[in-house]
Amino acid sequence: MGGKARTGDLGFRLGTGVFALALVLLVVAIGYELTRQSMLSIEKFGWNFWRTTTWDPVTGDFGALPFLWGTLYSSFLALVLSTPVALGIAVFISELAPGRLRQPLVFLTELLAAIPSIVYGLWGIFVLVPVVRAMETAAPDWLRQIPLFSGPPLGVGMLAAGVILAIMIVPFTASVAREVLKSVPIAQREGAYALGATRFEAIRAALYYARTGIIGAVMLGFGRALGETMAVTMVIGNTPRISASLFAPQYTMAAVLANEFTEADTDLYLNALIEIGLVLFIITLFINGLSRLLIWSMARPAKALGVASTVPAEESAA
Repeated sequence: MGGKARTGDLGFRLGTGVFALALVLLVVAIGYELTRQSMLSIEKFGWNFWRTTTWDPVTGDFGALPFLWGTLYSSFLALVLSTPVALGIAVFISELAPGRLRQPLVFLTELLAAIPSIVYGLWGIFVLVPVVRAMETAAPDWLRQIPLFSGPPLGVGMLAAGVILAIMIVPFTASVAREVLKSVPIAQREGAYALGATRFEAIRAALYYARTGIIGAVMLGFGRALGETMAVTMVIGNTPRISASLFAPQYTMAAVLANEFTEADTDLYLNALIEIGLVLFIITLFINGLSRLLIWSMARPAKALGVASTVPAEESAA
């Protein structure tokens, strides 16, 4: 009986291991195919593809620097706008919210993550873009002389894209940060209270203990922002240019793929677009992998201690 059980356990382990290995093979296959399909562009342009700004399908001259700039600019802007909000939500839900309010807030946070990006894009067109346009037209002339705030009062542009991305990544960052805070050992909070700390100081101590995992949560949101397509495409203006202005229409790597892939009428044009997809794939893979490593490094010490903190210290004492 014991031999049959061990054989069954081994078969189950091997079977599930095959499924896990299939995920690795799938990622490798995607990377290989993207590389193979972009070789014509890689061989012709080399590193100049990412250092030049001309994007002219008619003459076959392709430079992807404006798309790389727009992707990083919009993602960092979204990160700056979303991080304080997401951390505030995570701290309130995990540390301060009454028991009756905690689960509804968790549900609403997760609901925001489930809304399709096309819906965010429609909201951006009909609500956010007019608000941004009104801000631009109401801005004083001296402010619009500053490069950061210059540009035509169109409403579509980098600021609209950054705000829409910030709204979309808040639930991801908040959910992961909340789980990270739950993994802080309760002894950390109890020790702070024993030393006479206020509740705010105890929360600050928990945040300091969880800082590595919180950074991982923020980076996970950043990785989500890098690959967002439809909502950004609808509000960023889709102009291949490099500008520091928040109001100037610009472009992202995901947006150019969505807009121009079906229009690629030559092999070189198609290969150039696939190379953009390859680099976006590599960047997203790297950012998400690094963020997961940071979160796991936070979770391991708590598991080693054999403790878990799912409620604030005061509630556990009650």
